[in-house]
Amino acid sequence: MSAQTKTAAAKKPAEAKKPAEAKESAAPEEEDGGAMTFWDHLDELRRRLTKSILAFVTGCLVAWEFREQLLAVLVEPFAGSWSAQGIEGPAALHFAAPGEAFVAYVKLSMIGGGAFAAPFMFYQLWAFVAPGLYAREKKFVIPFVLSSTLLFVGGGYFGWLTVFPITFDYFLSMSGTVGTQGVAITPTVMMEPYLDFVMQLLLGFGIVFELPLLLLFLSITGIVNYLQLIRFARWWVLIAFTIAAFLTPPDVTSQMLMGVPLVTLYGVSIILAYLFGKRPSPEQLAEWKASRKKKKAGAEA
Repeated sequence: MSAQTKTAAAKKPAEAKKPAEAKESAAPEEEDGGAMTFWDHLDELRRRLTKSILAFVTGCLVAWEFREQLLAVLVEPFAGSWSAQGIEGPAALHFAAPGEAFVAYVKLSMIGGGAFAAPFMFYQLWAFVAPGLYAREKKFVIPFVLSSTLLFVGGGYFGWLTVFPITFDYFLSMSGTVGTQGVAITPTVMMEPYLDFVMQLLLGFGIVFELPLLLLFLSITGIVNYLQLIRFARWWVLIAFTIAAFLTPPDVTSQMLMGVPLVTLYGVSIILAYLFGKRPSPEQLAEWKASRKKKKAGAEA
């Protein structure tokens, strides 16, 4: 066997490995047979949105059949606060126009429809971003759908269980009598504004409870890492209580009940990013250690 033949035979195993290595290091979209164009992304977005809207409408139709049961659940904290404040008569929701109750029930069905369709809609979201992920990242589809649904529904339930009673206690405590003539301040709560208020709080808590999943996804894809999250923590505390100030009544207790979970969820996100996210680069680690030494030296001085 000639020297050239031996050299060619030795190169074959190395060359055989190259396609597999190239495939592994290729762009995520190339794993499925070619990169998607801009118009392909738009078409994919249209299909996912269409499926999500159909699932949402179906969920709304199902929720419409259980509208009275859903309303009974949502007014429970309000009724409890009404009795706790000693307001005369049973708790009541009013509507001023003949069609107002119908519109209120439609909004209520939208709340229920969003909850019912949440797993399917989260799956469509994952299916849309999946072409931009590597094969190892696509394996997270089932945990993503389950955890996103549980976090969204769990956030709404947390708000209903803890914040709603305190919120209604605060607002209804402003009723009573004032002045020497005993002028009565009586709450007349309208049905549609009440459901608008409830929807705002439920959506707010549901969305903010998605924070760990969002940051975990960003850390898995390498957009952020746990060191960057740690550095941003002090700013997140300010952002968390600012969000709480906008989404809750102007009392300290309600804002604490939303701000503290937000800060806690951010801490959980840092742990998840450390365990499952991409590691920081050597330059980022070196910069982090240098900043820590500088702070320590400044504190000792």
